[in-house]
Amino acid sequence: MVQNHEATRLETAIQELQTQIRGRVIVPGDEGYEQSRRVYNGMIDRRPAVIARCVDVADVIASVGFAQANAVPLAVRGGGHSGPGLGTCDGGLVIDLSSMKGIRVDTDARTVRVEGGCTWGDVDHATHPFGLATPSGFISSTGVGGLTLGGGIGYLTRAHGLTIDNLLEVDVVLADGRLVTANADRNADLFWAVRGGGGNFGVVTSFLFRLHPVGVVYGGPMMWPLEFASELLPFWRDFIRSAPEDINGWFGFVTVPPSPHFPEKLHGQKVCAIVWCYTGPLDQAADRFASIRAFGPPIVDLAGPIPFPVLQSLFDGLYPPGLQWYWKADFFRDLPDEAISLHRGYAEQLPTMHSTMHLYPVNGAAHRVSAGDTAFSFRDADFAEVIVGVTPDPADNQAMIGWARDYWQALHPYSAGGAYVNMIMDEGQDLVRAAYRENYARLAQIKATYDPDNLFHVNQNIRPAR
Repeated sequence: MVQNHEATRLETAIQELQTQIRGRVIVPGDEGYEQSRRVYNGMIDRRPAVIARCVDVADVIASVGFAQANAVPLAVRGGGHSGPGLGTCDGGLVIDLSSMKGIRVDTDARTVRVEGGCTWGDVDHATHPFGLATPSGFISSTGVGGLTLGGGIGYLTRAHGLTIDNLLEVDVVLADGRLVTANADRNADLFWAVRGGGGNFGVVTSFLFRLHPVGVVYGGPMMWPLEFASELLPFWRDFIRSAPEDINGWFGFVTVPPSPHFPEKLHGQKVCAIVWCYTGPLDQAADRFASIRAFGPPIVDLAGPIPFPVLQSLFDGLYPPGLQWYWKADFFRDLPDEAISLHRGYAEQLPTMHSTMHLYPVNGAAHRVSAGDTAFSFRDADFAEVIVGVTPDPADNQAMIGWARDYWQALHPYSAGGAYVNMIMDEGQDLVRAAYRENYARLAQIKATYDPDNLFHVNQNIRPAR
């Protein structure tokens, strides 16, 4: 009887929510529910009790109030790319921001204001006609909110810093339903916390970013045979540490996909790849890349002038929504020869065509911010490693998860001791604390101020200080 009463009460509350918001309220059995509950990672299979597809801030406020009043789990979804599926939950409410797509570019101030449901492809579409961009990630279908709140490592990190280093202001709906603005002058503690602290502090409904002159860049992938790894990885390590900040390039072990962009004889081969992004003068690009090409002729060389949005979306088709994903990650201050030898061994074991390992540079402009200036603390790291097992076939999961875990375990002793929160699974508080190091205590205090009851806990959770 108690369970029936609770179900009836929740059903009534959901009906009331529908009268309070302009967006659509979706529940199990509704047309579109099955599609609406899906997230990017096909390994995640959760069934929320209600999905509120918000269209404005008032909808978000009403939805947060619903979660508070009915004591149900609350998840917030922007792009839905979270590896562990933190944009959804079982039996609770999902605030779906995907209909909140407003973007305004101010060319005089060189800023862009972006609503919380936008993807980076949406932002690039709005800013590129003006020859402007802000640092983001590597896949254009990634949501602005999730990537930003975790820090934001991408193609422009060495030239212009992390995404959060270009964040000027946010609007946030708090657990108590208030809408507040946070920037360097207003609610400065909250502004510090959201720059790397994830979705722990509220629903961010808009972001204001600084823009930079970035239009056509010189970029794209180069590939070398896997047997070059023992020499290529040290070459790249040393090059990217000392290169001018306008050159970025991430290193990866990949399997050449069966795409017409690559020679058919290479399809299915495991190779070393570096994907470049140079933002300097195009007439100087050939000279800047001469030493790279002199290392040894790549078997694939697609680097050249390319519009920045095209570079950002280059791998979207290779990684469509619905694949099975498992992530492991770490930061590194150095890549010693012993670690490079281990990398080579695990690269030979890539378990599926989509599985990969990437090393992203996090030096250059990102190093000019101190560890205590933002919640993101690993300003002393040079590299961010991510190991991902990816497949369309769930039958591959056990093998690829085992490979990723073994790979991570082997390299972890050489790491800086923590990982980028946007690239870890939901595997416990120890990983969360390690990600924030000495910043965790301050984050817990700010959490206690803005969300003392931990309403926003479906995330890489920072528990309120007691």
